[in-house]
Amino acid sequence: MMDDPRNMEADLLAMRRYARALARDDSDADDVVQDALLRAIERQETYQPHRSRTRWLLAIVHNVFISGKRRQAAEIRRDEHFAQTLLSSIDPQQEEQVRLTEIARSFAALPDNQRAVLHLTAIEGMSYQATADLLHIPIGTVMSRLSRARAALREGEKGTSRPHLRLVGGQDDQ
Repeated sequence: MMDDPRNMEADLLAMRRYARALARDDSDADDVVQDALLRAIERQETYQPHRSRTRWLLAIVHNVFISGKRRQAAEIRRDEHFAQTLLSSIDPQQEEQVRLTEIARSFAALPDNQRAVLHLTAIEGMSYQATADLLHIPIGTVMSRLSRARAALREGEKGTSRPHLRLVGGQDDQ
């Protein structure tokens, strides 16, 4: 698979261009190229020397990108399902239900490590030290992840704030 370094450089540039066209984000594209290169090295025995190496590499870039999109869609579906299961045992009023749904979605969208720490401390009532011991991480990491998770939930609430309804024919507290 290895030959002239100039050809390798041209292949790498083609891979980057194609990944950027697919991902529309430089950072995501670089991740796709890195994963594609790793896959190419792992499966170099599938390369057929009489065929275009560039086409082979671009096909790998394409497959890595599509796999990532499928994985991302599955994660979104999983998060949505998880948010719904959090609400299944609650029967609040409609406005409360909407707010709880938004909170559950925000909770489900947290990174795994933040969601785990927040769940253990806020829902299970575990101490920071017990959480640190369970997850095999320093207590400072627990506190940091918890702080970031709470900040993300607060930020989500700011983005969904709705104007207060005004009572008609009654007294408005404000």
